[in-house]
Amino acid sequence: MLVTGAARQLGGRFVRRVQCEPGVDRVIAVDAVEPAHELGGAEFVRADIRQSALARILAEHAVDTVVHLDVSGKALGAGGRTAIKETNVIGTMQLLGACQKSPAVRRLVVKSSTSVYGSASRDPAVFTETTPPKSLPSGGFAKDAVEVEGYVRGFARRRPDVAVCVLRFANILGPRPDSPLADYLSLPVLPTVFGYDPRLQFVHEDDVVDVLGIAAGEPRRGTLNSGTFNIAGDGVLLLSQCSRRLGKPTVPVLLPAVTWVGSALRTIGMTDFSPEQIRLLTHGRVVSTVQMRETLGFRPKFSTAETFAEFARSRGPGLLPPETVGRAVDRLAALPLPGGAGPRERGAGAVQTTHGAR
Repeated sequence: MLVTGAARQLGGRFVRRVQCEPGVDRVIAVDAVEPAHELGGAEFVRADIRQSALARILAEHAVDTVVHLDVSGKALGAGGRTAIKETNVIGTMQLLGACQKSPAVRRLVVKSSTSVYGSASRDPAVFTETTPPKSLPSGGFAKDAVEVEGYVRGFARRRPDVAVCVLRFANILGPRPDSPLADYLSLPVLPTVFGYDPRLQFVHEDDVVDVLGIAAGEPRRGTLNSGTFNIAGDGVLLLSQCSRRLGKPTVPVLLPAVTWVGSALRTIGMTDFSPEQIRLLTHGRVVSTVQMRETLGFRPKFSTAETFAEFARSRGPGLLPPETVGRAVDRLAALPLPGGAGPRERGAGAVQTTHGAR
């Protein structure tokens, strides 16, 4: 088995975990930088997936399973948005080209994101895996994920003998998160879009590692681990609920000024606070996880609320007691809008009931 993105926290955890699985003889961990964590008995190969060395590595080790985790919204160490996009898109192209040439490869698992659905005012209440987005992402990591999935579909058509599994993860949180949304939620004060209270879903780091193990192995009896699956914890949280539980005040910003706020946040290192990230914090996004449960056969240990609680505990206390933030948010939500309208709408805040979206 070959795993890309091994220097990332999730990649390292998966490498250590998968070595214990029956039927896994050897794990080749690949990344462009040396990992700061232990990889157990895995063999680390320092290689940039944007280069052509992957074909040699696959052939040399007769790799039959490839798990592509080096698709991310954040760079490791120094590197801006251009470096991230090159790794996500060009790196995926190079990896798929190497896999196509290798007759030994029989299974491919790709880490993707529910951001491929975008976030728009006319979105359905719940996205299924086959729901087309109302508006394709125009930039940032979301656009990268769309391009990555397009290349993966092309590879699947050219190599129908390879079992391909694409996992679309909701926002990944936990005690050690590594994502632009986690950076946003770690700010001392949370800028929000005035008049909107988006619904959000989260998936726990532990569940990410567990489902990757299911996708990378032989399918269990009565299940199928080839195809595309939404991966998220049960339930949803409103952004206002997140701010309360973190004990952090929010600063509502009028929509025309949000782009300026995003630019300001990028200057302090939040490289993927892109227009797509802003749309998520405006309209939210909820996905169905029926296929995850019924076809893939995976049930997360953590709900969205439990995942967020783990994240909140890892961040420490906020500026204000959660009860104080909650009362302030409630008072703000009850204020009438200018022009005599009723109380502020919560954007896509009405909670729909479905598997993974209660």
